Amino acid sequence: MNLPNSITLARIGCVPLFLWILSSAGPRVLHASHGQQALLAAAVLVLASFAGAVDGLLARRMHRVTTLGGLLSALADQLLLATAYIALVRYAPELLPAWLAVLMVGREFMVTALCAVAVQERMTLGVRDISKAKTALQTISVVVVLLAHAWPRWQVGDSGTTWPGAAIAVDILWLTLAVSLASAFAYFRAFWQEAQQQSRQRHAPLPFAGKRDTNVRA
Repeated sequence: MNLPNSITLARIGCVPLFLWILSSAGPRVLHASHGQQALLAAAVLVLASFAGAVDGLLARRMHRVTTLGGLLSALADQLLLATAYIALVRYAPELLPAWLAVLMVGREFMVTALCAVAVQERMTLGVRDISKAKTALQTISVVVVLLAHAWPRWQVGDSGTTWPGAAIAVDILWLTLAVSLASAFAYFRAFWQEAQQQSRQRHAPLPFAGKRDTNVRA
């Protein structure tokens, strides 16, 4: 197994670690310190997300870009974020309602199934940029919710000015939901267009069955 895939598997291993930190069975010392549990969970998520960018960069530089590696990297992102949203429903229900988490996680399952079909049919969907933006925004939203749960108001500098952390977290969640649904629409639109193109190519006339050359004599 090459290095990029090993990093991807390590990212998948961060999923149970993230859950353990936020669970009641997690480190007891974190439960006794205000905000430490949220900070450590956020650090694990950010580290795993940063490792996702690193394994992609290494795969390209080492010329180890494979279909399996791409699928594993996407699976790691989806597992991390889906787990985070599900865990936050219990950890911070005042900020993340269950229905919103269902929409987020359901979107990941639908797009994953669509991408699996696209790979099987050798389709190139070409929506990688919006997918990266969606993943980055989802990661930011989880981190902000964790911090807003621990500190509902954020103090800015020594001036005594505070920002409503809880309201900011809710606004970012709504923005994330909109971008996630828009990216899902982009995936389905690209899939439909690629499927139509492949269908036209399959029903196109064969090259030798085109216009007859009248200069050819039997």
